[in-house]
Amino acid sequence: MNTAPIVSKVWSFCTTLRDDGVGYGDYLEQLTYLIFLKMADEYAKSPYNRDVGVPTKYDWQSLKSKRGAELEGHYITLLRELGSRKGMLGQIFTKAQNKIQDPAKLYRLIDMVDGTNWVVMGADIKGDVYENLLEKNAEDTKSGAGQYFTPRALIRAMVECVRPEPGKRIADPACGTGGFFLAAYDFITQNHQLDKAQKAFLKHETFYGNEIVANTRRLCLMNMFLHNIGEIDGGVLISPNDALVAPSAQSYDYVLANPPFGKKSSMTFTNEEGEQETDDLTYNRQDFWATTSNKQLNFVQHIRTMLKTTGRAAVVVPDNVLFEGGAGETVRKKLLENTDLHTILRLPTGIFYAHGVKANVLFFDNHEASPDPWTKEIWYYDYRTNIHHTLKKKTMRYEDLVDFIACYNPQNRHEREATWNADNNPEGRWRKFGYEELRARDKTSLDVFWLKDKSLTDLDNLPEPDELAEEIIENLEAGLNSFREVLAGLEKAS
Repeated sequence: MNTAPIVSKVWSFCTTLRDDGVGYGDYLEQLTYLIFLKMADEYAKSPYNRDVGVPTKYDWQSLKSKRGAELEGHYITLLRELGSRKGMLGQIFTKAQNKIQDPAKLYRLIDMVDGTNWVVMGADIKGDVYENLLEKNAEDTKSGAGQYFTPRALIRAMVECVRPEPGKRIADPACGTGGFFLAAYDFITQNHQLDKAQKAFLKHETFYGNEIVANTRRLCLMNMFLHNIGEIDGGVLISPNDALVAPSAQSYDYVLANPPFGKKSSMTFTNEEGEQETDDLTYNRQDFWATTSNKQLNFVQHIRTMLKTTGRAAVVVPDNVLFEGGAGETVRKKLLENTDLHTILRLPTGIFYAHGVKANVLFFDNHEASPDPWTKEIWYYDYRTNIHHTLKKKTMRYEDLVDFIACYNPQNRHEREATWNADNNPEGRWRKFGYEELRARDKTSLDVFWLKDKSLTDLDNLPEPDELAEEIIENLEAGLNSFREVLAGLEKAS
């Protein structure tokens, strides 16, 4: 079954609501509430006969039976009442609000959702529909939703390298809309013949995450549920708690993550004058190597503590994690000593919805304590130098990362061959650096490049004008954000 017509039908209604000031994110949020209620209604009937916990007074039929102002008032009450429930139901409707002010359009949306039998529809189809909607929502850069959406091509490549196995637990302490979970689920089901027990473990006990933003968490839960992860009346697999506050209650076999961009953790509060202020958060954790307000360094430390001694991680981090001094240097040294940080993928700009981000993927394996450093060498793949991507016209595809995956050699990463050679192939993107060489660098910087940027010397290698313009805009916006952080710090100090 082709998902495109369903996506087109569902998304076309958003255009109508845009005229009423309902943005992509608000529309997707309302759609989530309604699809969940419709599926609860379907499950309540034969042959399922399941009680999801939705009171008759606030069920799907109660919405269908009303019109006009009565419908609007009932919908507002319904959202508030269901948000007070426990389990998956309460998490889906946490802090839920009606964003559709026109009751006639609300009814049309209800009627559209009612026209599809969501339970019978295959998990791959309804899951793809929802993923398409999430991606369209992420493309609306004004909403800020893109920061919770990691490019699916990158996620798939990371999962292909880690190769998660059945019967093992996978975590993401900043899971956004759940992209890593879905890719891992697909990889496991496509590469293994699962028995009944393994299927049950995959559905109910494999995935655990944290997401502190209520709306993003609800989208994640719905995304997972539509992809056959978890139950509509089951336990909640995504915690609303800040993952960095305390050590994880259990350890995991794999951690796959793209923690939120932005160097500092902060909380907003109201001062004595009634004005909004922000305060930097520093997590005092005994199990951390360094105490810092740098959110990225804290996530790296936390992820290491989440792993079993045989656990493996693949984590997206911005460039500052590779070169920043102080706590950054401490964390890098400890990471090299206590884990096997064996691979770094250097990513290009133009692939994230957060502008101007320069990021990398760290692949490391945890180990038991040892007097000798576990990292012997780090293999680098430079997919940044002379690479140009944009979010619209030249998006990064999975095919663009196939060469990296082949170099990584997931089947046996201990058998690798460099493509870079000073004499024969000076433009090779894949080479290794030894522990002692990296450890001797200033501040143990892992910010390593060796390829020449051709755009600096060869005008024929400049990107297309529109690509160049988009890249300039991204860099300017990234610079403005940095200046805003500096200004906020100065204002706070004064």
